[in-house]
Amino acid sequence: MFNKTAIRESKGDRLFMFLIYLFLSLVLIAVAVPLIYIVSSSFSSPQAVVTGKVWLFPVDFTLDGYKAVFNNPQIGVGYLNSLFYTVVGTIINVTLTIMLAYPLAKKTLYGRNFFMVLLVITMMFEGGLIPYYLVVKNLHLLDTRWAMILPGALGVFQVIVARTFFQTTIPDELAEAAELDGCSDIRFIFSIVLPLSKPIIAVMTLMYAVGHWNAYFDALIFLRSPDLFPLQIILRNILILNSVDASMMADVSQMQAQQGLKDLLKYSLIVVASLPVLIIYPFVQKHFVKGVMIGSLKG
Repeated sequence: MFNKTAIRESKGDRLFMFLIYLFLSLVLIAVAVPLIYIVSSSFSSPQAVVTGKVWLFPVDFTLDGYKAVFNNPQIGVGYLNSLFYTVVGTIINVTLTIMLAYPLAKKTLYGRNFFMVLLVITMMFEGGLIPYYLVVKNLHLLDTRWAMILPGALGVFQVIVARTFFQTTIPDELAEAAELDGCSDIRFIFSIVLPLSKPIIAVMTLMYAVGHWNAYFDALIFLRSPDLFPLQIILRNILILNSVDASMMADVSQMQAQQGLKDLLKYSLIVVASLPVLIIYPFVQKHFVKGVMIGSLKG
């Protein structure tokens, strides 16, 4: 039903909204078309990919690329390694971030401003790659799984966001009331703070998990054993170096003769490597927006 009391937009406002929608539509097309092309190519035949017949929909539908990916033992090992680094690394990251951010959010903590200054300094000044490498080497972490987890176990930016969230969401009066009822600090954290902090925990989990899943530079300089390589290193070797080890393709020897097999593997690998993040993001998206807004703007 037509609302007579609604404020009528001027021509300038309608033109402005039209330009916004036009700009967002162009951005959507620029982002969506390459993604659709990659997914369509991964389901198309190698001949169709090489000859440029693929546009927005698969041509000569086939799952040969995915069969080759999942039958490849090295890619499977890389996938499991990435899952390990992501799960274990994210648990350590989130735990340490909460352990540091919550005390810093308490006004009763003596010297909390001094500790915050120390943390911020580490964001502005870095020792560089060589000291970073020497520290990892002297800790005997080279060519171990911990080299992918411990050096980046704590992110200062995430600590600042979480600290702001705790300051604005968990009032001191709540802690005082809990203390009067005989609640210990540990129980207060597990029973009250953590249940009220689901948005910021979801934000930190997504930030850290995506970082671990996409990490390849640390693996490039710290890892030597192929058994420890994450999926991104294997994907990089195929995409950038444009080479596939013949031993990797032993299970798909019949496909070696087909033209365009490498391109098919590239597109299939990109889809497989991006799939976990695409699955997780919709579940934490609502918490992500709320947590980031509260943690970054208030306070």
